[in-house]
Amino acid sequence: MKRLSLSLFAFLTVAFFCAQSSFAQTDKETTQNSEEAFPATFENNQAFFKDFLHRRGNAYRTASGKPGPEYWQNYADYEIEATLNDEDHTLSGKVTITYTNNSPETLDFIWLQMEQNRFTETSRGTMTTPIGGNRYSGDIYGGYEISNLEANVNGKTSTAHTISDTRMQVMLAEPLEGNGGVATISMNFKFKIPEMGMDRMGRLDRKQGTVYSMAQWYPKVAVFDDINGWNTLPYLGAGEFYLEYGTFDYKITAPYDHIVVGSGELLNPEEVLTEKQRDRLEQASKSNETVFILKPEEIGKKSSRPAKSGTLTWHFKMENTRDVAFASSKSFIWDAAKINLPSGKDCLAQSVYSKESAGEDAWGRSTEYTKAAIEFYSKTYFEYPYPNAINVASHVGGMEYPGIVFCGWRAKGQGLWGVTDHEFGHIWFPMIVGSNERKYPWMDEGLNTFINHYSTLAFNNGEYASRLAMDRLIGYMTSPNREPISTSPEVVNLRHLGYTAYYKPAMGLIVLREYILGPERFDRAFNSYIETWAYKHPQPTDFFNHMENVAGEELSWFWRGWFYSNENIDIGIDEVKAQDNGYVITVSNDAGIPMPVVLKINYKDGTSEMLNMPVEIWMRADVWDHFLKTDKKIKEIIFDPQEILPDVNTSNNTWQAGK
Repeated sequence: MKRLSLSLFAFLTVAFFCAQSSFAQTDKETTQNSEEAFPATFENNQAFFKDFLHRRGNAYRTASGKPGPEYWQNYADYEIEATLNDEDHTLSGKVTITYTNNSPETLDFIWLQMEQNRFTETSRGTMTTPIGGNRYSGDIYGGYEISNLEANVNGKTSTAHTISDTRMQVMLAEPLEGNGGVATISMNFKFKIPEMGMDRMGRLDRKQGTVYSMAQWYPKVAVFDDINGWNTLPYLGAGEFYLEYGTFDYKITAPYDHIVVGSGELLNPEEVLTEKQRDRLEQASKSNETVFILKPEEIGKKSSRPAKSGTLTWHFKMENTRDVAFASSKSFIWDAAKINLPSGKDCLAQSVYSKESAGEDAWGRSTEYTKAAIEFYSKTYFEYPYPNAINVASHVGGMEYPGIVFCGWRAKGQGLWGVTDHEFGHIWFPMIVGSNERKYPWMDEGLNTFINHYSTLAFNNGEYASRLAMDRLIGYMTSPNREPISTSPEVVNLRHLGYTAYYKPAMGLIVLREYILGPERFDRAFNSYIETWAYKHPQPTDFFNHMENVAGEELSWFWRGWFYSNENIDIGIDEVKAQDNGYVITVSNDAGIPMPVVLKINYKDGTSEMLNMPVEIWMRADVWDHFLKTDKKIKEIIFDPQEILPDVNTSNNTWQAGK
């Protein structure tokens, strides 16, 4: 280090003492609650910088939160033929995967996800389930039977593979070259369909037939990315999915009297539907009102199916998707209506449900709800990309897949709107914006719960209330057992998952939109994030970087405080002192998360004005004095007058003048 010159030393000494005197604004002690939000040096907060703020860009992901000039992503196309047996409750079939390695790395093997293996007695998920069970308890007498596996690269075939719990490693006879190398993997599979599939798939017995909600039903390629390489975390329960995009061409053979609905477009309606049903679908595609495709009184009648015995094969196709799911039953009522997309493209909202779920206060409104949700999100954020949006009345309380969702068969009224809206909101996160749900559930659940808030406010002029209750969140945030948003879904207390993955991140984004940035800047950044990362794999830092760069605001203090710590918000008005030509207003930050300060000044003459102080007032101390120049008499001052913030102590949010 160079020695300081005398003149420079003198300058710094004067500056130091001037700075010290400027801190002494009040007699109140100024310990800095927010020092972690504004760390002065790297060394003061190494873990924070290593795990969160290490957000420098590279050739794959830029510092501005965009895919870099060398961003790559692997793709997997699927051809699947499967047969549903409703006598022994099994699904069997063959899958052929065409895998394209766009990475710069040569691959010696390919990892696959084998999620049906979760439903075995010795799976990691079963072994880590408490004796008393939980939401992610599942059947234990299932799992895949795999046969005839072949992996082909450049005409050379390998059958070598190792199955480890819910993963399969397929060895290649020849290394798969990067930058566009192609391998094919094919195998036969069979499994017993679980009755209780961890509230994500399975079967429900109804009077007129079993409802099969089919997901996680085929072996699928794990994601290979520039962050972790192979993403091979096991499927335990709470952690959901992280998948590559591709084209799915799949056929489901089911009993002749079943209705099958699935992700994507039905390619052979003339083979599996009656002429009357095809006509009704055409009518529904032009109708804003719900149209029955198969009426309640038609269930079980021979005239409702084009075949009288045996099986029918339903052929579906879906492009640029990360997954497909389907549902099958002979008990389905089926209705549909037109979805109006901004571009004018055709899209159809559909619902299938059994008689036990029917009714105008229940699933009779499902298609109305589906249509409203899809139209709102398409207009507000990003246009819905699929030809159909299908809601299935299921034993599954609520679970999302591309173009199709499973919702609780008992749901009615506000409950049915809430679950329908939420599950279809997932089309945007993570079906379009393909984040890693297994590691970062807040990136899909939290962002989705955030957009659900606005869709609910818009639906039917506010027919239902938003689920984001401030007092409920504050109750959690003041609990000594609370956990940060960044906690792994497999580690977090399951009673807290609703807060860490859903409510707290959603409320944080509301604070960011309504209080910190304002709707205009937030919406521009948020919509740009969706468009930029559509059908790609963003990481948390990509979201943070993109929001900051588009909005033009450095927000590390907010990301860290809200997403990566257990700190809270508690801003208060300490005192107001009259002085010549105005007042000195003293505010304090009594918790760990700093915030801009928005005050409403109400004067005794009946007028009022807004005062806005930036978050930077907390960079050096927890107490700040502001001189308000006015010749009016203040009646009261209110912090956060719109009550946007989840402030854990509102007793100091209002100051009133004495009589």
